[in-house]
Amino acid sequence: MPTVDEENVSATLTFAVPVARVFAVLADPTTHSAIDGTGWVQEAVDRAQLTEVGQIFRMDMYHAGHPDGDYRVVNKVEVLDPPRAIGWLTGYEKGDGRLEFGGWIWRYDLAPLGPSETEVTLTYDWSAVPQFVRERGIRFPPFGPEHLINSLHHLAELVSGR
Repeated sequence: MPTVDEENVSATLTFAVPVARVFAVLADPTTHSAIDGTGWVQEAVDRAQLTEVGQIFRMDMYHAGHPDGDYRVVNKVEVLDPPRAIGWLTGYEKGDGRLEFGGWIWRYDLAPLGPSETEVTLTYDWSAVPQFVRERGIRFPPFGPEHLINSLHHLAELVSGR
């Protein structure tokens, strides 16, 4: 079951797969659309493996409730501790090319439970969202907690080859 508090939501699932395999899939932006539990992530624009904190990668998105329907997000790797943790801030590119991040982060924490079993916790944390962003009327989280469980099930299927 997902857990929700005032500033984040998380879910945990155990996979019958080695931790390094799970991390490798998460570090590959081309897998993110298959993992996404909301159905919003469409395709990786930047396809290079995630290898360092500060690395930028863009994703094409679609959401019927978004003013443009189709849109692009910019992600910045904030956490990279192979094979234990990976996380990124999500934002967008302004018209002048500057990047703006809203303060929410997606984070996966991986705990090996043995040579071929991994506990994966996915957290969406919006505690760093500044007040001016919150005043724009964005609801946090912008999806139900079941989407984290959906993402973890998608990830489990992907890493196990099903």
